[in-house]
Formats: sequence, structure tokens, C-alpha cells
Amino acid sequence: MTDAYQKAGVDVTAGYEVVARIQKKVGADNHNIGSFGGQYALEMAQCQKPVLVSSTDGVGTKLMVAFAADQHATIGIDCVAMCVNDIVAQGAQPLYFLDYLATGKTDPDKIEDIVAGVLEGCKQANMALIGGETAEMPGMYAAKHYDVAGFAVGIAEQDALVTGETIQAGDVLIGLASSGIHSNGYSLVRKIFFEQNNLTVASQLPELPGKTLGDWLLTPTKIYVEDLQPLLQQRVIKGAAHITGGGFIENVPRMLPTDLAAHLTLGSWPILPIFKALQQYGQLAEMEMYNIFNMGIGMVLAVAPEAAPAVLAQLNAKQEQAYQIGTVQKRQQAAVELVTAK
Repeated sequence: MTDAYQKAGVDVTAGYEVVARIQKKVGADNHNIGSFGGQYALEMAQCQKPVLVSSTDGVGTKLMVAFAADQHATIGIDCVAMCVNDIVAQGAQPLYFLDYLATGKTDPDKIEDIVAGVLEGCKQANMALIGGETAEMPGMYAAKHYDVAGFAVGIAEQDALVTGETIQAGDVLIGLASSGIHSNGYSLVRKIFFEQNNLTVASQLPELPGKTLGDWLLTPTKIYVEDLQPLLQQRVIKGAAHITGGGFIENVPRMLPTDLAAHLTLGSWPILPIFKALQQYGQLAEMEMYNIFNMGIGMVLAVAPEAAPAVLAQLNAKQEQAYQIGTVQKRQQAAVELVTAK
């Protein structure tokens, strides 16, 4: 039976090796890995009305950069980040994570790298990896290609959920720095760099010093759980927007009441070199950049003006990573207005 399956392109013994390697990395005390279902003991003593908050997401075509560079160690961090950043933006504490990995051919070394990244992401988010699935699908995927997705669950007290309902005109918008492009917009990124300008992952650009283009593009997505959890416990965050696909223009309004608008002050935070390079090499208009990319801000918080100084000080206690980037105003036209600093 095993030989027949191998002739069909599926190596079950490699799959068994992958499970064994994952079990070793997760730890002997976690018996969920390899079971039919993941288990998590839910402690709800501190929650009067607990609400489970869940999110599922993938890494998108950033994977194509990983294939070209043959670097897979940080893709798992991206997968976790895209899920848990959505959860924490709603005021929840992440609990557990499951991943799904589909590949054309099971390569234990490569999968071990990917899962190591997932574990690192879970560590950064203070959550448990309780299971997942690895599917070998020859004919569906090329031998060296794969897709990865994740599913995360968090918990929050019902009256502590961050809904944006209490946001009002005059509130302050605080932006938390991103680590780079994160995991959105890579179809355009690849078109600009690789198709229009004939660059490769090994290219070194004067605008992007110190690393290859591939290294810049594979910088893992920042996870904001550790930054936001103390603020969530203090209940000073009125609204939060995870800046993913659609940039500022789509994501910031998702936290705002419909009669309000975000006035973002251009120049109030540093634009990372990768975005300047994208705009230059792609000849993109400024508004288009803010409609696609995070532009150096991965999470936007709305807080009361009297709370803003303390929030900024707390976020910047270790290093500068948060900026006052604008205010909430009564909506006149667009839900997001880009304002030049006076």
C-alpha cells in the first residue's frame, strides 16, 4: 500500500518523519500533535462573560519570494501574525493556534523550518500550538511549492472587547511601527521588482542597504500582542485597526463609527526604505501607496486625548516604535484624510 501511494507521488514515511520532528520541537508534554484533534484546557474563572474571538489567514504570494530565495524560516511567523494581530485588535488574548500546510512534495527539512517559524510566532504571541495538518498534494502543487494557513482563537471579557463604538471626534490616533511590508501586497511587489525591473531576490539595491532584496521582502510580520496586552488590561484602547491588505484607506475606517473620519498627518512617522523603493521603482502615486501598503505602521490605535501621552510613553519605554499619527474628526467626505504637517 505504501509503495503504491509513493508511486502516486505521496511519501507517507516523509509525513511520519515530519510529525515526529514537530512533536520534538513542540515538546514532549504536548500530546496533541499527531492526535485527531487539538485540545486546550480553557480557564474561564476570571471571565464573567467570555467571548471567543477567532481568525484565519495565510501568507499570500509572499510565499513566492520564499520559494525564489529558498528561505522558509520566517514564513510561519507571518502566518501566526496575520491571525493573532486581527485577534488582539479586537481586544482578545490569544489562546491557541493550528496550522495547515499543503505541499507538492513533503520535504521534512523545509517543513521543519516552516513549523519552527510557527512556533516562534506562537511564542511571541504567548499562545499554544495545539495541532495542524500537513497535506502532500502532487498535481495540485509543484514539488517545491506549498501553501500555509493558520487558525487562531483568543478570549476576551464581553465588555472589554474593542469595538470602536466609543470613539469620538478629538480622539488621538497612535500608530505602531511595522517591521516592513508584512504579508500584504506581494503580487504588486513581485510585479514591480521582478517583472518590471528584472531584479531578483539576490539583487542589492542602493536604496535598500545591508541586505539582499529577498531578505528585505522576507522580513517577518511584526506581532503586536506583547505591546497591546497591557493597554487592553488598562482598557485605554477605544479602537484598533490592523493595517493589512487595503492599507490605511480600507482598514482604519473599519474601527470608526460611520460619522467619523481619520485625519492622518503625513510625516508624523518614518517611512521605511522598502516603501520608498517600491514607490520609486513602481512609479506609484502617494495615495495609491497608502491604499495598498502599511507604509511603516502595522497597527493604529484610537485613544482619548488625555490618555495619549501615557500610552505613547508605555509603548516607547524600550525603544521608539509608536507615534501620534493623527486625530479623529467629524466626517466631511472621505473616511481617511491624509493631511500634510504644517
